[in-house]
Amino acid sequence: MTDKESPRWRHTLHEIIFEADTPAGKLFDILLIVSIVISVVLVMLDSVSGIRAVYGRQLYAGEWVFTILFTIEYLLRLLCVGRPLAYATSFFGMVDLLAILPTYLSIFIPGSQYLLVIRLLRVLRIFRVLKLVPYLGEARLLMQALQASRRKIIVFLFTVMILVVIFGSLMYLIEDPDSGFTSIPQSIYWAIVTLTTVGYGDISPQTGLGQFLSALIMVIGFGMIAVPTGIVTVEMAHSFKRRVSTQACPECSAEGHDADARHCKYCGAKL
Repeated sequence: MTDKESPRWRHTLHEIIFEADTPAGKLFDILLIVSIVISVVLVMLDSVSGIRAVYGRQLYAGEWVFTILFTIEYLLRLLCVGRPLAYATSFFGMVDLLAILPTYLSIFIPGSQYLLVIRLLRVLRIFRVLKLVPYLGEARLLMQALQASRRKIIVFLFTVMILVVIFGSLMYLIEDPDSGFTSIPQSIYWAIVTLTTVGYGDISPQTGLGQFLSALIMVIGFGMIAVPTGIVTVEMAHSFKRRVSTQACPECSAEGHDADARHCKYCGAKL
């Protein structure tokens, strides 16, 4: 193979594996998604003891067939990109690797093959495969809003942690150990359950003061549920929508480029 043929061959392989603009690329990704769903179904069926007792060998063989296919696919993805390490450390690169590791780990650690359900994350490619560009734009907008509001959310969560420690400590002082509040950590657990309005009922206050405090925590919990939602909503309002394409950079495999982009905004490679 000459030097001129090699880039062309790699470009063609990249178009099929990473792109959804060509019939071959779309067919490849659709078959990949179907294979992912089938492999996850096999893992789920293998967890049912009655089915495993009858079809255990078939399920085990099917699991290895899909793992080998996904391994070959992962190696081809590394082969056809200009920067294999950049793809391997990207979100989908890590997901692709984690999708095949559990089967190999099951040789040494029994039961780890059930972690193969992480393969479902790879189905997120369906938004690109079916060219649902509006969904890509909405997903990008949501990610930008979450990133912009992460500091506010961290401060909010830190405040919640302080409140549950205070409320838990108060309930430990107010309630009798026979009510279930045997320690401060146990009381903090109750405060978290109550503040989030879950209310398992395994621990409940018996005194009037304790019940009043629990009612107060529930009311505060209802108000706190709306806080992170409001934070993210404000950041989404500040963001703006942009048209994105289904193109993946042939060098670094980055996605989410503008529809009229000619070069990758991350590494500068031509799209």
